[in-house]
Parts: sequence; structure tokens; C-alpha cells
Amino acid sequence: MMSTVDLLFWLFATLSVGGGLSMVFSKHPVSAAMFMIVSLVGVAALFVLLESFFLAVLQVLVYAGAVMVLFLFIIMLLDVGPDAAKQKITNWKTGIFGFFTAALLVYLLVFLGNSNDFVNEGTSSWPALIEDSATSGQSLPFSTNVSSFGYGLMTKYMLPVQIAGFMLLAAMIGVIILSKKDVQQKNDG
Repeated sequence: MMSTVDLLFWLFATLSVGGGLSMVFSKHPVSAAMFMIVSLVGVAALFVLLESFFLAVLQVLVYAGAVMVLFLFIIMLLDVGPDAAKQKITNWKTGIFGFFTAALLVYLLVFLGNSNDFVNEGTSSWPALIEDSATSGQSLPFSTNVSSFGYGLMTKYMLPVQIAGFMLLAAMIGVIILSKKDVQQKNDG
């Protein structure tokens, strides 16, 4: 017999995976964004089941709220319709290059990331690889306290947070460049 928590887990897990698959297979960009919101809310519900309420609130406010509003503004700005998904890739060289780049990334992450010789602790001259003595070699203790979560983000996981910020900045600059080209083409035509 399944307990209530198990039943809720399977319900929210199905909601998350179903929303993600519906997003991928959706033909219209706006409905794909709405399916992504459903998936993100399902993940937030899974965080609630793990009793991580702070992460659940962040998931809903930041991802399902702010980021999805940003995505919808980008979709409206670029005026992407349902016919945009039907366009085919005409340059096969780009696809092959993307495949080999992804394969190289997987190789570096799986095989070289597990090797102890890949990064020697304390001998690197790159400051981001030298860890603080409080976080070196040990994981942070589990806590639902907001201050310990913030401490972990700003000490041990500072580099991934900064990389995610730069990736969002690059995406925003790319959207601005794409929208400027679209405006120029409309003015020329």
C-alpha cells in the first residue's frame, strides 16, 4: 500500500516530466512556455515534499515567475509563431560540429572529472579552484536554514552561480542582437 507522500511524489514527478515532454513536443512557443511553467511548479512541489520550503518558493518565484515572464517577453519580441518550429536546419556542418562539441563536453565531464590527476588540490594557480579551508573536501551540512543555504551559495558554489549569471547575460545580449536584426529587416522591407 502506498503512503500519501509516495502518491504525491508520483503525482508531482509525473507532472514535472509530463510538462517537460509537452514543452519539448509543443509546436507553439507560447504553449511550450506554459508547459515549462507546469513542469517548474511540479519540481517546486517535489521540493515541498523534501521539506525544502525555501527552494520551493525560489523555484516558483524565480523560475516559474521571473524567468518565464522573461521568456514570454522574448517570444513576443521576436514575434515567433507556430511556423518557426517547422524550419529545417540547412547547414549540416553546424549540426555535426554541435554533436562533436557535446560529445567532447560529456567526455570531459565523465572521464576527466572523476580523475584525481585532473585538478590537484592546492597546486592550481587559478584562484577559483583554490577552495576555502572551511569547505575544502567536505560537503556542506544539510540545513533548511536560509543563512546556511546562502553561505553555501556564496562560498563553495560561487563559481557555478557566477557562470549561470554570465550565461543569462549572454542570452540577453543575444536576444537584443536578434531583435535589432529583425527591426532592421522590417525597416528595409
